[in-house]
Amino acid sequence: MQERLVEQITRLVIEQINGLGGFESEYKVPIGISARHVHLTREHIDRLFGTGYQLHKKKELMGGQYAAEETVTLVGTKLRAIENVRILGPERKASQVEVARTDAIRLGLNPPVRESGNIAGSAPIALVGPKGVLYLEEGCIIAKRHIHMSPADAKRFGVKDGDTVKVRFDNGRGGVFEGVQIRVDDSFTLEMHIDTDEANGLGVGKDMGILIK
Repeated sequence: MQERLVEQITRLVIEQINGLGGFESEYKVPIGISARHVHLTREHIDRLFGTGYQLHKKKELMGGQYAAEETVTLVGTKLRAIENVRILGPERKASQVEVARTDAIRLGLNPPVRESGNIAGSAPIALVGPKGVLYLEEGCIIAKRHIHMSPADAKRFGVKDGDTVKVRFDNGRGGVFEGVQIRVDDSFTLEMHIDTDEANGLGVGKDMGILIK
């Protein structure tokens, strides 16, 4: 009787391990930690760096974006500032500043959590460059956590652009992020983007998350 019970327990454990392993293998998502950064229009690049100034690529990113060599200083209320904030190119139709919540507290601001590009009614902020100062009446947000993926990945995961999922972390402190938005485009490679606060909160580094629908 005891041997049979041990055999049954062993078989169940093996089945669970095999099932979990298959799930994790199929739904693992690499993590990219996004630090504070800035997107600028052509007009605002001119104002901060001089007329006709061209940004210099430092590192290629997905979706045709790149991290530029250039940085600016962010200034919030009561002249609270954060220096050396990276600019991401190429130029955009509207300037936007993305910060983490701790950055916002440091700056004395209260930006909303938004999808990138949705800046209507967001927090005001000032930027200082080598050639000038720019004041944005709106444009500062905390980016909503999201996953970039190709159409092939979306099909494999059974999701579509705009869907919301959960992502579990078994490493570090462990935990689950809810409200993770799916973004699908031919130019995207599979990667979940979270900010520095989110990464620090769960002890996430160069890890993999598990997508949960």
